[in-house]
Amino acid sequence: MSRVHGAVLLGVDGVPVEVEVRISSSLPRVDIVGLAEAAVRESGARVRAAIASAGHPFPDRRVTVNLAPASVRKSGAGLDLPIAIGILAAAGALDPQTLEGVAFVGELALDGRLRPVRGALALALAVCDAGCCRLIAPTANAPEAALAPGIEVLAADDLQAVIAHLCAVAPLHRAVPPPPEPRSSTLPDLAEVRGQDRAKRALEIAAAGGHALLFRGPPGSGKTMLARRLPGLLPPLAQAEALEATRIHGAAGRLGEAGGVLAARPFRAPHHTASAAGILGGGSPPRPGEVSLAHRGVLFLDELPEFERRVLEALRQVVEERQVVIARARASCTFPAHFQLVAAANPCPCGWRLSPERDCRCDDLAIARYSARISGPLLDRFDLHVRVPAVTWSELERAGDGPSSDEVRGRVELARACQETRLAPHGACTNAEIPDSTLDTLVCATPPARALLGRAMDKLRLSARGARRVLRVARTVADLEGADRVDAAAVAEALSYREDGPSGA
Repeated sequence: MSRVHGAVLLGVDGVPVEVEVRISSSLPRVDIVGLAEAAVRESGARVRAAIASAGHPFPDRRVTVNLAPASVRKSGAGLDLPIAIGILAAAGALDPQTLEGVAFVGELALDGRLRPVRGALALALAVCDAGCCRLIAPTANAPEAALAPGIEVLAADDLQAVIAHLCAVAPLHRAVPPPPEPRSSTLPDLAEVRGQDRAKRALEIAAAGGHALLFRGPPGSGKTMLARRLPGLLPPLAQAEALEATRIHGAAGRLGEAGGVLAARPFRAPHHTASAAGILGGGSPPRPGEVSLAHRGVLFLDELPEFERRVLEALRQVVEERQVVIARARASCTFPAHFQLVAAANPCPCGWRLSPERDCRCDDLAIARYSARISGPLLDRFDLHVRVPAVTWSELERAGDGPSSDEVRGRVELARACQETRLAPHGACTNAEIPDSTLDTLVCATPPARALLGRAMDKLRLSARGARRVLRVARTVADLEGADRVDAAAVAEALSYREDGPSGA
C-alpha cells in the first residue's frame, strides 16, 4: 500500500487529495473510488499505458485507488501522475520514503508524456497548505505553479523523468517563476479622447474611489472609448492582488504559455449575448465567468439594456457582495468577483433621444420599454451617471489638450493613498466600499454639505442607498482635492452625477 499527495480544482480553488493505492491478490482490475468523475475513472487506462511506456510492468493483480476525502467530487485528469506514482510505489518500484512531503499533478499521455492541467497555481497553493514542501508538475505548468510562495516546484516532461528523479538517477530542474512584466505601455491614453471633459472628470473620480459608472449617450459619442481608458487610470496591481487574479485566470485556462503573473488589471468586455453562465460562472465542473475574470480589474458592459434581464438582476448581488456563489446539488463554489463596474447605454432604441444633431425615431412606448430593461435597483447601484453628448467637429479638430492617463493616475494614486490610511482599520480599500455603519464618521461631511444633500434628496427623489452613494462620491472628490472634510462643493459635484441619471432626467 502507498500514499501519494495530489490536488484537484474546485472552482478556482485547489483541494488537496490523498491518493491511496492498495495492491491485493485478486483478479486483475483497477478500481478508482472516492467520488471520482468520468475523467478520473478513465485514468486507469491512461496510467496503465504510461507505466508500460516508461518501461515498468503494471501489477497483474487487483489495484484499488482511493481518493480522499471521499466527500469532495474529483474531476479532471490532474490526478493521473499521483495515481501512477502511487501504483509504482505500492508495487515496490519506488521507495515510499522518497514520496514524503512531495505532491504530484499532471495528466498522462499514453506514451508517458505529461500534459498540462488547469489551475496550476491554485493546485500548488493547496498542496502547500496541506504541508507539502515540493511539487512535481508538467513543464508547461511549472512556471505558473512556481508563483506559489513556500513550495519548491520541479518541472518534468514525462513519467520516466519523474521516476528517474525519485530514484536519484537524474534530478529534475527546479522551476522559477517568470519575471514580472512591466506595466504595458500600449494601454490607450486618456489624452486621445477629444472633448467630453465632464465624462473624463467622472472617469477620474470613478478610478480614485472605485465607483461604478454608467455612461449614457448617442452612438459614436465615445462611451466605449472612455471606458477602455479606465484601466490605465488605476494604480498597478499589488502583489497579493496580482496573485489572486492570476489564480482565477489560471483556473479558467486563460493564462498564456509563459504562465506569469498578470501585469495589468484585467479588462473584460463580454458581449451582450453572453449567457448567464458565461457572465456569472457555472458549468460542470464550475468555471469562473466574466465577473470573476474581471476580479481586481474592470468589467465593462456595453449596450447594457441588451443583456438578459436575469443576468443584470443577478449582478446586483454580485456588485454588493463582491463574489459569486454557484450552488449545485453536488457542491457549491465561491468565485471572487471584486471588480469595478462600468456600463454604457443608449438613451433609446435608435440612440438619438435628447440629441440636438439628429431626430429620435422612437415613440414613447418604445422608449419606455427600452428603459424598463434596466431595473431601478440596478441603476441605483451606479454611483456615477454621466450623459455623454455627441462630439462636434470643432472638438474633434481641436488638438488634444486634456490630461494624459499618467497625469490622472498620479492624482488617483494620491487619493487612494489617503483612502488606504483612513479605511484600512475598517477592512475597506476604496471609498466605494465604506461600510454603512461607519459612513458618517469616515466621510466627515460639514453641516452645510449634509443640509445640501438633504434638500437634494427630496428634490431628486433619491433613495437612501442613492444618498449614501452620493456621500461616498463626495468623499472621493474631497480626496482628489486633498481636503480632510467633505464640503458643500464636493456634495454638489457628486449630486451632479445623479442628475444625469434616470431620477434627474
